[in-house]
Amino acid sequence: MPVSVSRQLRGNLPVEVTSFVGRRRELSEARRLLGRTRLLTFTGVGGVGKTRLALRVARDARRTFEDGVWLVELAPLQDEELLPQTVASTLGLADRSARSALDCLADFVADKRLLIVLDNCEHLLDACALLAGRLLGTADGVRILATSRQPLGIGGEIVFEVAPLSVPAPDQPMPSYNLDEFEATRLFMERSAEAVPELVVTDGARRAVMRLCQRLDGIPLAIELAAVRLRSLSPEQILKRLDDRFRLLTGGDRTASRRQQTLRAAIDWSHDLCSPGERTLWGRLSIFAGGFDLQAAEDVCSSDAIPPEDIYDLVAGLIDKSIVVREDHGGGVRYRLLETIRQYGRTLLAESGEEELLRRRHRDHYQQMVMRSEEASCGPHQLRHYELLHLEHANVRAALDFCLTEPNGVPAVLRIVTANWPYWIFYGILGEGRRWLTLALEQDQAPTAERAKAMWVAGRFALHQSDLAGGLALLRECTALANRLGDASAEAHATELFGMAALLQGDYSRAIALQEDALNRYRAISEPPGGWGAEVTLYLLSLAAAASGDLDRAAAFGEECLTICELHGTDLYRPVALWALGFERYRRGELPQAAALIEESLRLQRSIHDLWNTAQCIESLAWLAAADGRHQRSARLLGAAHTIWRSLGSSMPDIPPFADFHAPCERRLRGMLGDEAFTTALEQGADLTLDQAITYALNEKTAVSARPEQAPRTPTALTPREHQVAELVAQGLTNKDIAATLVIAQRTAEGHVEHILEKLGFTSRAQIASWATSHNAH
Repeated sequence: MPVSVSRQLRGNLPVEVTSFVGRRRELSEARRLLGRTRLLTFTGVGGVGKTRLALRVARDARRTFEDGVWLVELAPLQDEELLPQTVASTLGLADRSARSALDCLADFVADKRLLIVLDNCEHLLDACALLAGRLLGTADGVRILATSRQPLGIGGEIVFEVAPLSVPAPDQPMPSYNLDEFEATRLFMERSAEAVPELVVTDGARRAVMRLCQRLDGIPLAIELAAVRLRSLSPEQILKRLDDRFRLLTGGDRTASRRQQTLRAAIDWSHDLCSPGERTLWGRLSIFAGGFDLQAAEDVCSSDAIPPEDIYDLVAGLIDKSIVVREDHGGGVRYRLLETIRQYGRTLLAESGEEELLRRRHRDHYQQMVMRSEEASCGPHQLRHYELLHLEHANVRAALDFCLTEPNGVPAVLRIVTANWPYWIFYGILGEGRRWLTLALEQDQAPTAERAKAMWVAGRFALHQSDLAGGLALLRECTALANRLGDASAEAHATELFGMAALLQGDYSRAIALQEDALNRYRAISEPPGGWGAEVTLYLLSLAAAASGDLDRAAAFGEECLTICELHGTDLYRPVALWALGFERYRRGELPQAAALIEESLRLQRSIHDLWNTAQCIESLAWLAAADGRHQRSARLLGAAHTIWRSLGSSMPDIPPFADFHAPCERRLRGMLGDEAFTTALEQGADLTLDQAITYALNEKTAVSARPEQAPRTPTALTPREHQVAELVAQGLTNKDIAATLVIAQRTAEGHVEHILEKLGFTSRAQIASWATSHNAH
């Protein structure tokens, strides 16, 4: 199947759900600055619109960054040591290496061209400065757009202070103004139309809106909070009540800036308009990190004064007042507080004296959620529970952090991390899981069964990170403690993992002996089917046996693993069992049968998203293609697999048993294709997105993409005016110069350039210039 060129914008920017109002000057200036610097920081008071402006600038720049534009939301993150992991996870880099997360992240982005948006840096300034300095010093193609109430303070940073929206001047008569003339009044009216579609604005109301936006200093969050009041008040009434609030504020904190006082007044007023129950719930909801669902709100925030059955109505009331934001997630609904609103709520919670109680209830809720997911991990609903855990990961982090500050909190940390240990492997957050266990094990060294389990789980994480020395040390300590306690389950898991270590060292006979011993131990303690120990051990046994050439036993182990998975609905390991059987057929030389099994495994990954098995499927399909004489296809598949392995932070192709087959395959391809053709095909495969790589590996018809070079779309798609603009770009003119030459607005010129880039599939003005020169030559 040929590799065709198709350009795909990468990233994770959220869809805009409300209109973007104004900011033309700021957008133009920010684009210009982003072209001059690799670190641009938007500063300003809370609520002034830093995040919204950054997202719009980032969205407009997507075409420039072929490896994507990525938003990293830092507000829910409190532990600065987890910042590199958080950024890496956002970029799709799994935390599977024993190296520092920052080192892995720096290596990963070294050859990338991407834009990272670090949103809400102010509480992690030192960590953000360190991370930005390291990434920018490592990767020439990386740029960072940060939002913060303070600059990061590192070399090369350009600080852009985000001003409030434009408002009517206070010294000119109000009737001379049109509401569309100023950004602040336009925003108020647009949000008003959303709140009250039938709203009719009289002359008196127009004057009140203008005065109101002046009083709110053009701060977008304050304006939006005021606009929603039109559901129950007229603009004149809103202005009167807000003036009352400002008069009260003058006796408050004189050290705060005028804009900080303005925002505080707007939020105070929103708070005053809430019912007593809504005010209490606002403070309690601030305990959540990143978001929450209704069940969590009912479990954590209810009390004698607010019974669980009242929570929904109170949340709905807070949504109506723009305090709580509602978001759809798949088939469910989640809620969150904007960060400025959450911080205000946290102050309310601290003043109420309930903060410690709410933190405990929050911890208990998420501990129970994790324990329920452990119970469901043996059946067909395991994926749903893993998705829920991932959605709630910020809250689980907050619970773990609280546990470590509590007396006798270590056992809870061990339970939360180990209860569903495959989750940490599945989502590639091994380094974080291992870190929590290390902190807890160092803090409390009581010889308990929970400690023994934590040791073998940490040892498993270490082996998956290719840290054999660290993993073996943990397993030896676990074995000693398990023997002392008579803990047969820990002994079985440690034995299995010693076998895994032997497999990774290429000692297949020892690996088989240890894993057979582990399998017998699991059966002796009647480990429940679907409890992971047996499935994992049978997979490893099949892999070790096939690698060693004991193919009949490899087939038997693989078949037994598949039978258990199908019988008990353990969907996560069914594709792995299929891959093991495909690998065994490959070792027999039965290439069509091997391909069928491995392709079936790969198809299942589309709904499961197990990157590890996706990588080993594509890797082994490359071996099959080479054995079948399809050398260029094999090289492309190796390139695609390399990109996925790299995103996992793994060097697995260099470690047994994969190294036994990867290296000979690569040597054969270099010999058949020659170094230059091999490298070209390898790079084509490496440039595929994950979906494109799977599509190509499965021989599906949808075209997949290599790196988009200068393969433009049909040039006749340009309008005559766009041809003129392209010619002026080729002459080296800026957008401002083009606007002056053609007597059009600069923004119109910018739009023409953007359309040309889109139509021709280009990413830079240099490509336009090259195309225009070539086109005119013909």
